[in-house]
Amino acid sequence: MALCFLMRREPVNGSPPDAAPLRTGLDRMLQEPPSGRLGLLTNVAAVTADLRLGADALLGAGADLVALFGPEHGFRGTAQAGESDPSTVDSATGIRVFDTYGAESGVAGMLAESGIDTMLVDLQNVGARFYTYESSLYDVIAATVGGGPQVTVLDRPNPIGGERIAGPVLDPAFASFVGRAPIPIRHGLTMGELARLFADLLGAPPVDVVELTGWRRGDLFADIGRPWVPPSPNIPTVETTLVYPGSCLLEGCNLAPGRGTTTPFQLAGAPWADDRLVTTMRDAAMPGLLVRDARWMPTFSDYAGQQVTGIAAHVTDADIFDPLLYGVTLLCTAHACWPADFRFRDSHFDRLAGSSRLRTAIEAGTEPAEIVAGWADDEAAFARARAAYLLYD
Repeated sequence: MALCFLMRREPVNGSPPDAAPLRTGLDRMLQEPPSGRLGLLTNVAAVTADLRLGADALLGAGADLVALFGPEHGFRGTAQAGESDPSTVDSATGIRVFDTYGAESGVAGMLAESGIDTMLVDLQNVGARFYTYESSLYDVIAATVGGGPQVTVLDRPNPIGGERIAGPVLDPAFASFVGRAPIPIRHGLTMGELARLFADLLGAPPVDVVELTGWRRGDLFADIGRPWVPPSPNIPTVETTLVYPGSCLLEGCNLAPGRGTTTPFQLAGAPWADDRLVTTMRDAAMPGLLVRDARWMPTFSDYAGQQVTGIAAHVTDADIFDPLLYGVTLLCTAHACWPADFRFRDSHFDRLAGSSRLRTAIEAGTEPAEIVAGWADDEAAFARARAAYLLYD
């Protein structure tokens, strides 16, 4: 299995000496919880500085928390990809849990049924458009367009930083639960900043954001001195987040991204692949990345029980590594080397990519660097548009 290591500017195990300790929106709200009946969209990764679950901490602070809302993977984070926990009563708190995963138009009814005055949203995102917690946030905000509770986001860091923008902007014709809004794959925004953007796009009432303190746009999660709590079963480590914006594209083809192993999204391969994959990826000499030959047998998901041949990705410098270039190079390599075996799942891939442009460019034999360079106008336009929503330097 892959053991991804991370080399970055010092220090990597804590905040710089001159930086204030990081405090999330949840940490700050606990000092003075809001009045009224509260709902909370969250899961197990939304914890305090001392790793208490956010719901428990709010109850302990005297908040009138009357409803919980779960995203994909469920409120307690026990469900695999594409699954969630059904609406039920949480056994630990005795509070009803509403399942919002994929509900979209049903979220407004859940908010009304819950009887809440304020909807708190506290979700650890991973900084990529297709990570569905962003869509859950979007759906909650959309549900308030015609009236409803005040939405308040308890902000958390973007674990892959807030400076870099990369990837094509989503075409609204391809909007889905793996991408609701016309933003790039790597947008460089926190959930609070995304909420401000989504509210404007939707014409929704303004969203309140309890801002982070002690986080700077250039910070990665490795800089902030907090333990990583997996926000979903297949993002087990903070290193996974570094490759995810590129390797998640493999979900739209039959090159497996390593689900069913202990290092999902840090692996890439297939039973029909061979040594040409590791050779080509090494020859690409992508800055900040080393790859090695890897063999594994997934316990579930694609190719479960079969031996897979492929690569393991090791990010050596997160400041210069480009996960989108990595993902596109993998796809171009598979398409060129195994034309009889490699297949896109066209509709799902296009939803992940945000249009059919990326798939058709790969099918046409376009070089990876040319594909990535072709996104420059999208990235520049989004950089200008997002400026109005930034909360942090």
